Amino acid sequence: MTNNLVIPAQQNPAASYSIYNRKTRISDMVLTALIYLCASVSILVLVGIMGYVFARGISQINVEFLTSVPSTIKGTFGIIGNIVNTLYIVIITLLIATPMGVGSAIYLNEYAKGGRAVRVIEFTTETLSGIPSIIFGLFGYVFFGTTLGLGYSILTGSLTLSLMILPLITRTTQEALKTVPESYRSGALGIGATKWYMIRTILLPSAMPGIVTGVILSIGRIVGESAALLFTAGSGYLLPKDFFGKILESGGTLTIQLYLSMQKAKYDQAFGIAVVLLVIVLAINGLAKFLSHKFNTEVKES
Repeated sequence: MTNNLVIPAQQNPAASYSIYNRKTRISDMVLTALIYLCASVSILVLVGIMGYVFARGISQINVEFLTSVPSTIKGTFGIIGNIVNTLYIVIITLLIATPMGVGSAIYLNEYAKGGRAVRVIEFTTETLSGIPSIIFGLFGYVFFGTTLGLGYSILTGSLTLSLMILPLITRTTQEALKTVPESYRSGALGIGATKWYMIRTILLPSAMPGIVTGVILSIGRIVGESAALLFTAGSGYLLPKDFFGKILESGGTLTIQLYLSMQKAKYDQAFGIAVVLLVIVLAINGLAKFLSHKFNTEVKES
């Protein structure tokens, strides 16, 4: 009969290093408290900003504010024209930047061999994402507006914003493609699938949560941009008479109208627009979370 011997901790050095026997150090407690403090400050700042903006601007939100345009004759103020212009710029910018960004990421991740050229492209992409938006606006005004003759128009603003969000879509798509297991690639190629067929049917669906998240975050940047659009898209606020003709006309977004209202010392109008912008940003972030969770669930089930 075998006797189970219990070896004391003094005779078993491994037992003395067990995580159950470790003492809580004061430095660990201090760092933990600092982490919770920083998180609490971040939450309080967010709540404070949102609370102040909503308290100042919620009284301005009504049907007339959301469904009319500014009129000196009628004495009314509304932002429906700015909302429509914002939708124009978001849709056109995504139609231009999304295919280019996803295509660039596929090339860099799946076709280009690692080397100096790829490193240079990635470096320039990261540098492009750090350029101030006012410089993009200046370039867009000179190149798209003046050189190409597009003037102050929604198309000029959309082309400029496409350059701004292109690095974001490219990098997020690259990271999403890198998370796809290598076995998916080798398995598809092993059964005779072409590389493009493998990318189209396996890699892109698997990486879709990251791609969608990047696109939706790009929408948030488009909605919140003002400096670049002030130089390129102008400040027009009228509703479009021609759906496609509006693309070549001046169109001010919500952020531009907010800037103009602050410039004219119409603070109540500015805070009302700020409330609408906050609601849009919260909706975009919520949509990103929802779609990311949904795609992750579908990928796991498949």
